[in-house]
Amino acid sequence: MASLPRNVDVLIVGAGFSGLYQLHFLRQLGFNVKVLEAGGDIGGTWYWNCYPGARVDSYASMYQLSIDGVWQNWSFSSMYPARDEIQNYFHYISRTLELGRDIILNTRVVSAVYDDAGSEWAVTTQRGDVVRCQFLSFCTGFASKAFTPAFRGIGTFRGPCHHTALWPQEGIELRGKRVAVIGTGASGIQVIQEAAAVAQEVTVFQRTPSIALPMNQQLLNDEAKRKLKDGQAKAFDARRKSVSGLDMGPLGQKMADLDEGEKNELYEGLWAEGGFAPLVGGFAEVYQDDVANDWAYGFWRDKVRKRINDPWLQEKLAPTVKPYPLGAKRAPLEQNYYDLFNQPNVHLIDVNENDIDQITPKGIQTADGVAREFDVIVLATGFDAITGSMTQLDIRGTDGANIHDKWTSLASTYLGLMTADFPNMFFSYATHGPTALSNGPTALEIQSDWIVKCIRYTRGRGFSSVRASKEAEERWTKLVNDIGDQGLWKRAKSWYTGANIPGKRVQHLNFSGGVGLYAQICQENEEKGYEGFEFSGKSK
Repeated sequence: MASLPRNVDVLIVGAGFSGLYQLHFLRQLGFNVKVLEAGGDIGGTWYWNCYPGARVDSYASMYQLSIDGVWQNWSFSSMYPARDEIQNYFHYISRTLELGRDIILNTRVVSAVYDDAGSEWAVTTQRGDVVRCQFLSFCTGFASKAFTPAFRGIGTFRGPCHHTALWPQEGIELRGKRVAVIGTGASGIQVIQEAAAVAQEVTVFQRTPSIALPMNQQLLNDEAKRKLKDGQAKAFDARRKSVSGLDMGPLGQKMADLDEGEKNELYEGLWAEGGFAPLVGGFAEVYQDDVANDWAYGFWRDKVRKRINDPWLQEKLAPTVKPYPLGAKRAPLEQNYYDLFNQPNVHLIDVNENDIDQITPKGIQTADGVAREFDVIVLATGFDAITGSMTQLDIRGTDGANIHDKWTSLASTYLGLMTADFPNMFFSYATHGPTALSNGPTALEIQSDWIVKCIRYTRGRGFSSVRASKEAEERWTKLVNDIGDQGLWKRAKSWYTGANIPGKRVQHLNFSGGVGLYAQICQENEEKGYEGFEFSGKSK
């Protein structure tokens, strides 16, 4: 592992996919680069999210980097790999590209201040060490600030009580235990599936039902791995041109042009395919038209209800009327989630009817006065997502600009890559990129390629700084909002728009125009000499 330097050309914060990708290509260009990582290992979110059942929701051929010399010699063992195998994949990347010598672990960044006169950033770690750099790249992702509601008495519980994103690396024993899971998003569903198989009882506290899709998990034998590998290069190319960053796209037909039988036949095929196929491979108008959305939701609802025996649970888990538009919130992938509620050891509490009053030393007391005892409490309560990864840090640009103040008022960026008043500072898989609406590796490669080339352009032409103009930022932010307003996103209380955080401004935080369009815009910007960006000064 590298030692902490005093000065570098480029400092990267975060050793997940983006950080490793940028480190590799910037080093190839001859830059002095270091990565600071808060965790005890590389992997980003896959280091922190070590809770039971943690598993990726993009299929194996899509959830990897396209770096030549890396993808050819790696194959996952299943279509949707579990957390430990993904960690092994990160270690494989690091070994293959010899990245470890430039990664500094257990080093949390707490602040970054830009010196306009020197055209450099002073980055301070939690230990008080300072690293200076010309270029600063935040690869902190969209989900590095966990959110826990202010439950009364939360600190009094005597047993293990952890957010899924802050799970102890050594794990927690759930076998034979009474487990409470608060939240039914992606991580909540994954924990519930694991706990229900071994725990004495599992009590699920649900506020909003999840519209979870069937994972249709499968192990990959040698023949399946060979077939995926044979088509991998074409798949990498296709994913950059798609809407979702996966090598699939929406149906070419319009829903209104088909009869009921034809629509059902198409969706039966997507359902059998599994994963996100019913969502990203279905009718394109589902994201914008309520009638189309209602039909697609009804298809999902009727499929799910057949798996649930109790009529009360049917209505709670798959309501007759959609709780929010299909696709307007993240759709988790599930393996046996809905079937579990037929088990005598799995219980559901609708907190809309019977809210959590307080957490007690022995468990959870609800509004009806009933005190339930638990051995373990799991907080699957989500994140201050997308903007929160950076606003939790003290980042100060020119003229006293503070990223927290700026993005709390109105999240604004140019291309989802830079923000005005913060020269030489880049970010990927974050605010105003395709981010939450895209397969991660696809979006971050598109953005990281742009960042690497922009840094090379700036240094190669002798400039000391590059910054987004305020006019360009205003245009991009308006575009993000205009495209977003064409969809149904704001009809859901979702982290897609910040609506899950009390007091946070509700706005479009993702570019929803599709990955292919986004990639085209970034490429055209590069070809036009980074139009909308201002270059100045003389490089040292």
